[in-house]
Amino acid sequence: MAELRVAIVGFGKIARDQHVPAIKAAEGVTLAAVASRNASLPGLPHFSTIEELLRNGPEIDAVALCTPPQVRRAQAVAALKAGKHVMLEKPPGAAVSELDPLVALAAAQKRTLFATWHSRYAPAVEPARNWLARRRIKRVKIDWKEDVRVWHPGQAWIWEPGGLGVFDPGINALSILTRILPEPVFVTSAELSFPSNRAAPIAANLALTDTGGLPIAAEFDFRQTGPQSWDIVVDTDDGRLKLSSGGARLVAGDEVLVDEKEAEYPGLYRRFVELTAHGAIDVDLVPLRLVADAFLLGSRRIVEPFED
Repeated sequence: MAELRVAIVGFGKIARDQHVPAIKAAEGVTLAAVASRNASLPGLPHFSTIEELLRNGPEIDAVALCTPPQVRRAQAVAALKAGKHVMLEKPPGAAVSELDPLVALAAAQKRTLFATWHSRYAPAVEPARNWLARRRIKRVKIDWKEDVRVWHPGQAWIWEPGGLGVFDPGINALSILTRILPEPVFVTSAELSFPSNRAAPIAANLALTDTGGLPIAAEFDFRQTGPQSWDIVVDTDDGRLKLSSGGARLVAGDEVLVDEKEAEYPGLYRRFVELTAHGAIDVDLVPLRLVADAFLLGSRRIVEPFED
C-alpha cells in the first residue's frame, strides 16, 4: 500500500514538537508539504494558506489541521471538498454544533474525518481502563495544572472566544476520564475564573458525576509554576489508582504498573492510516460537550489580568 501523503496546515509549536517527529516515527505516512502564514520546514514545499496548498501544492492524500480551533471548520470543508482526508487537532472545533456538518460532508465524500484526542493514546490510559473495569469506583479527583507561558507562549488565540483558555489542556484530562470510566459522565456545576482582560478562563473547577452519583472533581489552572500537574486519582473498593504525567505513569496502590515515555502522536498517525485505508470516520465529541456544558453551567469569577 502506498504511503499516506500528509500536509500539515498550521505550523506552530504543536506541529513542530509533535506532528513532525510522529510522522517520521509512524509507518505508512509521509510529510509532503506545510501550509502556514508564518513558518516553514526546510526541504518541504511551503504554502501560505490551505487554499494555495490545495490549488498549487504537490499530490497529497490528507491534511492535519494544527491551526487554532476557530478556523478549522472552514479549512476542513475545503480539504474534504478537494477529496482529502482530514485529521483535526484537539479540540476538533470552536463549537460542538459545527462538527455534525463536517461528519456528514466526510461521509458524502467517502473520506476520513479524525477528531484526535492525543491524551487517550498515552501509554497508561488503556491499562487504567482495564484495571478500573474490574472494580467499583468510589470517587475521582483530577488536577490538571500547567504554566501557560511555557506551553502556549505568545498564543493570543487561546484567550479569544473559541480558544478555550485553560480548557485547552483541561480537555485532555476529560478525554482520558471519558475513556477510562465505564459509565458516561456529565457536568453538574462549574466555577470559571476569567482574567479581567481576557475572554477565556485561566482556571476552572468542575463537579461531574454519572447516573450512579459518582463524585468527580476537576481542577484546571493555567497559573501553575514549578512542577506541572497532570494527575487523575481514582479511589476504588480495591485501593487507589493514580494516573500521572498526563497518562504516562500508572500506580495502583504501591505498585507501578506503567512508567513510560510519551508516545501519543505516533499512535494518532497509526490510527489515521488505519482509518484512511477505509475512508472511516472517528469523531468523538464527548470531551468537547463536557467543556461546552461547563461554560453553560459555570459561574464566572473575574480575577487579576493576565499578561503574557
